[in-house]
Amino acid sequence: MPLLLSQLKKYWGVIAIVLVYIAIDVALCYKEIYFFNLIPVILFIVYMAIARLEILYFIIILIVPISIPLIEYIPSSPIDFYIPTEPMLFGVLIIFIYKLVLRNEFDRRVINHPVSYAILFSLFWLFITSVTSSMPVVSFKFLLARLWFIITFYLLAIFVFRDIKNISKFIWLYVISMLFVIIYAITRHFGYGLYDSDAAHFVMEPFFRDHTSYGAILSMLLFGFVGITYQSGKNILFRILFIVITILIITGLILSYTRAAWISVFCSMAILIVTVLKIKFRYLLIFGFLAFMYILGQKTEIIHKLEKNRQDSSADLQEHVQSMSNITTDESNLERLNRWNSAFRMFKERPVFGWGPGTYMFKYAPFQLARNKTLVSTDFGDRGNAHSEYIGPLAESGVLGSLSFILIVITSLLTGYRVYRKTEDKHLKQMVLAFILGLITYLVHGTLNNFLDTDKASALFWGFIAIFVSLDIYYLPTQYKQQKKSELGESVKK
Repeated sequence: MPLLLSQLKKYWGVIAIVLVYIAIDVALCYKEIYFFNLIPVILFIVYMAIARLEILYFIIILIVPISIPLIEYIPSSPIDFYIPTEPMLFGVLIIFIYKLVLRNEFDRRVINHPVSYAILFSLFWLFITSVTSSMPVVSFKFLLARLWFIITFYLLAIFVFRDIKNISKFIWLYVISMLFVIIYAITRHFGYGLYDSDAAHFVMEPFFRDHTSYGAILSMLLFGFVGITYQSGKNILFRILFIVITILIITGLILSYTRAAWISVFCSMAILIVTVLKIKFRYLLIFGFLAFMYILGQKTEIIHKLEKNRQDSSADLQEHVQSMSNITTDESNLERLNRWNSAFRMFKERPVFGWGPGTYMFKYAPFQLARNKTLVSTDFGDRGNAHSEYIGPLAESGVLGSLSFILIVITSLLTGYRVYRKTEDKHLKQMVLAFILGLITYLVHGTLNNFLDTDKASALFWGFIAIFVSLDIYYLPTQYKQQKKSELGESVKK
């Protein structure tokens, strides 16, 4: 007993703090004030961020699919961000800068990679156009959010993925949380009837703000999940689990009634067939050129046929697919054209620096023409962005803003395909191809929508790119050395 007391005396300060905390927490809980309960969780996260930053990364990935906008809790809030992920991402930003820059714990091969150069150029141009922005506060907030997305989901992820096993952990953690959202959305959809396409617009709330972002994530996740699990084990229970999860993801994708997501999956499947059949790139280039020339020659007839299509969005899947090309009466398609036309007019007025990152939704209203407006248009311009990852930057950051994103896309895909071609591990080759196809679904979807200002899309988009870069930097050189050792050993034996 005296020994125990002497040990306790050493920690009297800690014990006193804990007792004071418990007393304050009990008093606040009695008054129905519960935020104080979060302090141990916050302290644990801070400790993990300092001691094991990669574990904090996995915690964030697990939370991302179920993060909720602040405005859902505080409708009158003047600012909005996803909680609890974005405050955690800001913390990672600070700690990452301290540990890897100020303490010089940074692998220069990462920064010197072509993808990183493209990303750095994009960030540099976002900074320049934030300075020249028509709304600097909005633009610098946009830049800060983009920065913490890239720091966590790209730079930190590259170091996490040095251990190839962590790639599977990344997908599984995202899938586990996403399954909760899928089951939640399907269950709510049952209440309205599965054929109610209008219900598909809100059954995933509050986790997703609309069905299009929900569909985009599911299409990316479908390829990513199949890539890491297909043929990865012969255990019958694992195979059943794989089939069940895959069916749930596909069901969620279908019931999202997101036409752009469906198109993106079909495009990736076509690319998969081309890759498996090993069709040479020059043949695809010739085919693409001939198709473009044909469309150019038949432009008038094609537009005439599109204008004759009067099929609106529908609960019938066949009719819903047909409505994709309706540019006459479908409100969703017409409003998207209205947003694009507004973006091009904004670009023409400020072609070099644009109006500033993140400002489109505040500035596009005056650029709408009366003949382009639809029933869902608003004179206040308060219903979203430009609906394109390629056109939106034109209005916000000028021509270099759009080109910088395209440069990221090109360098990322080239890196992915280089890793795919050079790796000799069949399972890893399968995984890399799946991530390439998953990334392509977003790039196709990105022609019709843009979601990289959200944590949910950024985690997968930058995560897939980080996988390519990490394997290119850390895995391929190791594989090459092993090959050389093997060849040397064989020559010695001979």
